[in-house]
Amino acid sequence: MLRNPAAVPRVVMQNGDHNMTRSARGHWALIILTLIAVIAALDLSQALLAPFVLAFVCAVVLSPVSAFWKRLGVPPAMGALMSFASVLALIAALFFLAEPVVEQAYAQIPSIKYELREGLSHLRQVFRGISDVTKEVQDTIAPDTSGSDGAQSVALPSLGDALFAAPSLIAQILLFAGALFFILLSRDEVYAGLAKLHPEGPSLDCLHDADARVSRYFLTITLINTCFGAIVAGAFAAMGLPGALLWGVVAALMNFILYIGPAMVAVSLLIAGIMAFDGAASLLPPLTFVALNTLEGQFVTPTLVGRHMQVNPLLVFLSLCFWLWLWGPVGGFIAIPLLVWGLAVFRGLGPETPYTS
Repeated sequence: MLRNPAAVPRVVMQNGDHNMTRSARGHWALIILTLIAVIAALDLSQALLAPFVLAFVCAVVLSPVSAFWKRLGVPPAMGALMSFASVLALIAALFFLAEPVVEQAYAQIPSIKYELREGLSHLRQVFRGISDVTKEVQDTIAPDTSGSDGAQSVALPSLGDALFAAPSLIAQILLFAGALFFILLSRDEVYAGLAKLHPEGPSLDCLHDADARVSRYFLTITLINTCFGAIVAGAFAAMGLPGALLWGVVAALMNFILYIGPAMVAVSLLIAGIMAFDGAASLLPPLTFVALNTLEGQFVTPTLVGRHMQVNPLLVFLSLCFWLWLWGPVGGFIAIPLLVWGLAVFRGLGPETPYTS
């Protein structure tokens, strides 16, 4: 019996489509496995990579300073050393200015814990129908201290813990300092080498443009957050909230972590308002902060940063969640600069600008 000749090409095409589908599935499976392996490597090598990535971000932010030394004819090694010394002086000044604020915050920890215990006690009276759940919350946040007089409900780090963690912290600080100096010294040579790796890769001008974008973005956001913190401190001082200067510093620093930082400050201010005021006045601090933050986020920042520098909010949120989950506070600091730098490099590869809002 003769086979229909027209059926042979159809069978071949079906087999070809099936093979292409299997190839596509294998390709995506390989991509997913690669991403998992990269994330696991980043997690396991946090102690080594986090200082280097933080140093790279700081070097990118300092790119205008490096360009300034270069225009003056300063030798590269001397320019890198001067930029490095400027960073160390700025960090030392910040620690010096923050010391009384941190001491004041540490002194308020017992009163904050007392107010939390009182609030949990009121919640227990209101939600008697779910006493088991509230007891778990009470045991977790404020354990029973009836057996001891004035025992702390939350264990604070001891001097031994601090001494045990000191060598690792010092090692990471030294890694950061060394990486920052050498990145400042050899960033141009590294960029030139990266530009020559692939003809279709990012060019040298594209990499320098990404540095300039991140630097403008970070410096503008720093200026905005500094003014925002001063306004918050002034508003809280006018309403009589204790520690107004401390809250202004906290608001300015946490505003670098978009969405998550202001939300944490608002919740903390709700507790502070309950501690400082009675009745409806206890809502005044968080409502004032939310109003000022909304004004800053919706009007001030878009106006000063510019629409061409704005990033899709979903990408910002995903980047923050990923880096905070992976590297903690360091990840929250580097998340937005890395995102802006990566998208600027991607934009330089073609005429499309898909990430602008």
